[in-house]
Amino acid sequence: MSVGMFESLVTRHWFSAEARGVWSDRATLQAWLDVEAALARAQAELGMIPTEAARRVAEAADADRLDLDRLARDVLHAQHPFVPVLRQFEEMCGDPAAGFIHWGATTQNIFDTAAALQMRRTHAMIVERLNRAETALARLAHDHRDTPQAGRTHGQHALPITFGFKVAGWLEETRRDRARLEERIAGSFVACFGGAVGTFAAMEGRGREVEALAARILGLEPSGLPMRGSFDRAADYMTALGLLAGTARKIAGDVVFMQRTEIAEVEEAFHMGKVGSSTMAQKRNPSTALTLISLCRMTNAHVGLALDSMVRMDEGDSSATNVADALYPTLGVLGVSVAQTLEALVTGLVVHADAMRRNLDLTNGLIVSEAVMMRLSNAMGRHHAHHLLYDAAQRSVMEGVPFARAIREHAAMRDFKDVDLPLDPAGYLGDSAALAEDAARPTPSPEVA
Repeated sequence: MSVGMFESLVTRHWFSAEARGVWSDRATLQAWLDVEAALARAQAELGMIPTEAARRVAEAADADRLDLDRLARDVLHAQHPFVPVLRQFEEMCGDPAAGFIHWGATTQNIFDTAAALQMRRTHAMIVERLNRAETALARLAHDHRDTPQAGRTHGQHALPITFGFKVAGWLEETRRDRARLEERIAGSFVACFGGAVGTFAAMEGRGREVEALAARILGLEPSGLPMRGSFDRAADYMTALGLLAGTARKIAGDVVFMQRTEIAEVEEAFHMGKVGSSTMAQKRNPSTALTLISLCRMTNAHVGLALDSMVRMDEGDSSATNVADALYPTLGVLGVSVAQTLEALVTGLVVHADAMRRNLDLTNGLIVSEAVMMRLSNAMGRHHAHHLLYDAAQRSVMEGVPFARAIREHAAMRDFKDVDLPLDPAGYLGDSAALAEDAARPTPSPEVA
């Protein structure tokens, strides 16, 4: 029986299957064995253990050879997550190689370094999907640079914008999220081989060399100071995942708002067979956007646990590391799933420009009140113009008269009847189009040193 959101047939389609594969039991066990093999190789190259022992450890480091049912029983009995793995691995290596496994290391060294490998793979998936989302957003920004739309503040019409301008905001924020993650990945997930309390005490004075070499073998950076009580580096990346979730949730929320029946300005991808309700056959819900919001909520809830896990007693504290060990796969899968669902949402977005134009005209011209105010300000001063337009706007709303008529009939307009009033929303878009086009251009790749 499948239990849990990642495996249940009801919910597993929300989550990236590829990311779940990276964090499966088999993949995690293999990462542990890969770290043990790298540690042995590094120590052999430095003359600390026999070369033949390191070779045998590398040959035996195959998670498919582990008896998982036996491991489950032994972990429960030992009340330790790794010693039973070591016992089977020792049997797989045989003597004398078994005597040189895990030389000078402790469980957290293996777990944290293996998690760093898995987080690097997870990060690559996140970036790949964000790159594709950015490509789709850039296309939308370019294609709709001139598509007028009502800009809104506090849920109300504010000034006209273009849809391309709105998308440009989504795009730039997504780019910043990706850049943050790329800046943090190398320093957040490193190789740690400091031993029981992080002092390299069992490494014969060569611990830092061992760590540096093992890190290079694994494609990681060395920790330098492998303090077991420190979690700020990993929490830094996890917090950046929370920022990505904030951006994605904002975009999804905008889509949900704009897909409301009364607004109908955009619509997420639909296919025959996609069902919105078990009772209301007409429903075409923004289910992708709503799923994305759900994923973002779960992500940010777990970011709080990452920050909490930074607080650790002494030089080792399993009450905190247990939380971290559970967080790595959960936030890893959630991070990829957020990026994947964001890509799906923006790639399939359908834009209804006619509805955007219709909504611009809902307020009888009120949306261009600032344009009119700036025009009248040249004639009567900004303060007088604002007072006039305030009166006219309230009359337009309360009496239902067109804004232009309310302006013309205002007493303060007697001496300014010849002033041309700019009442076309499409004529007051500011730099929307240019800003959208600027954002749509590909960002230059960083120079390679």
